Amino acid sequence: MRALVLLVAIAVLPVGGAVHASDLEKEQRWADQIVDSLLDGEAVYLNDGRSEFLAIETESAVGASGKAAVVMHGTGVHPDWPAVVQPLRVALTESGWHTLSIQMPVLANDAEHAAYAAIYDEVPGRIAVAVAHLREKGFEKVVLIAHSQGTIMTVYSLTGQQPVTVDGFVAIGMSGGIAGGPMDTLSQLPNLPIPTLDLYGSEDLPEVLSSAPARKSAAARAGVDYSQQQVAGADHFFDGEESEMLDAVNAWLDARY
Repeated sequence: MRALVLLVAIAVLPVGGAVHASDLEKEQRWADQIVDSLLDGEAVYLNDGRSEFLAIETESAVGASGKAAVVMHGTGVHPDWPAVVQPLRVALTESGWHTLSIQMPVLANDAEHAAYAAIYDEVPGRIAVAVAHLREKGFEKVVLIAHSQGTIMTVYSLTGQQPVTVDGFVAIGMSGGIAGGPMDTLSQLPNLPIPTLDLYGSEDLPEVLSSAPARKSAAARAGVDYSQQQVAGADHFFDGEESEMLDAVNAWLDARY
């Protein structure tokens, strides 16, 4: 499938004079692997003012509804990752959602988790240009749906100095992050501005399970519609529990939009 090149430029000011540090060669390798084998959706390229990045856009299967979701993957992978991301971006279209799954900044395969803090300044621009793309298409309701480290990146973007305006946030497999700096999710949750679903599995990663009470307490201070839900038997990737994950996400979305 031939990729449609879409240039939607948004001015992004580097933080502290930093330049982009995402591994763009790795992003390109992922794109080369994905684009020609897509079975659902269309590859587009967005531009955040730093670089082009891949997104996969999938139209609602039940006609226009005015609702769209930006879907974001976890550490080091891509917007058609088979665990969590691909099931979400495709199955949500059956519930009337137009989806846009975007490539998040990535580092080399051997990078430590904490090293990602150095590229968090790139994240808000990517989310902002994805939301702008959907708004320009006329979508009135736009929500963010993220998995794993994508949730930490999203909280950082939603509570920063120039937060993007969206209507809701679904966080799947969110941890408390790393204290201090941009990955400190627990310190940022009290500033969360929108309705949020915090969804995780009973067999999730230790850092997800251990921080669940603290996440709930921190988000409560935001004074927004915040729900925390555990899916029995599910691991961090909801392997074998995809239907339960989708049911939980759809139920939360249907109740609000």
